[in-house]
Amino acid sequence: MNKLPKIIPVFPLNNFIFFPKTSVPLNIFEPRYLDMVDDAMKSNKLIGIIQPMNLDKLEKIKPELHKVGCIGKITSFNKTEDGRYLIELKGIIRFEKLNEIISNKKYREFEVDCKKYLNDLDVKNNELKFSDLELIFKDLKSLFDKKGFIINWKALQNQNLEETINALAMASPFSLEEKQVLLEAQNIDIRKNKIAEILKTYTHDIYENNTIQ
Repeated sequence: MNKLPKIIPVFPLNNFIFFPKTSVPLNIFEPRYLDMVDDAMKSNKLIGIIQPMNLDKLEKIKPELHKVGCIGKITSFNKTEDGRYLIELKGIIRFEKLNEIISNKKYREFEVDCKKYLNDLDVKNNELKFSDLELIFKDLKSLFDKKGFIINWKALQNQNLEETINALAMASPFSLEEKQVLLEAQNIDIRKNKIAEILKTYTHDIYENNTIQ
C-alpha cells in the first residue's frame, strides 16, 4: 500500500480473528455497518476487524476492544435484493488501536498505528517448505481431524509460508484468546512457534497426556 491510514472504521466482530494475507467473506446487514461499508467503498475500501474483549457484554453499544486488529480491503462487493451487502475482505496489515474518534457516525472509528507490523506488507512469494512446518504440521493436522475441521491440505502447497500459517491460525479450533496471541505475534517465525506451544497444551489437556498420533 502506498499510504497507510491513520484513522479507520472498525468492525468489532465477535468470535472471529482476522489475519493478514487471508480472505474472508462477510454478510453485512446491520444499518451502522451498511453505512460503514458505503463510506469505505467511497474512499480507500479499508475496514479494521477487531475482537471485543468481553464477550458476555456485547450488548453494550461500545464494548471494550482488544488492542490489536487487522485492516482488510474490500475486494468484492455485492448487494442482495433484501439490502444486505456481501463483501470479501483481504487482510492487509495489523494495527494497534490508539484513540477512538468521536463523531456522529453510527459505527466506530479509531486512530491507529501500523508501524509495528510493517512486515505484514512484505510481498515476497517464498515457496512453502514443509520442513518449515515440521514442528507443528503433523500435530495441527491431527487436531483439525479430531475436532472435525476439514482443511484442503493439498491446496496449502500453492501458498507461501506466511499465507499458510495465517490461514491455519485463523481456521484452527484454538480459543479466541489463543488466536489473539497468534495475531499479535510480531512475525511469522514467532507465530509458528506460538502455534507449537499452544498445540502442546492441547496434546496434554485434551488427549489425557497422550501425544497426538
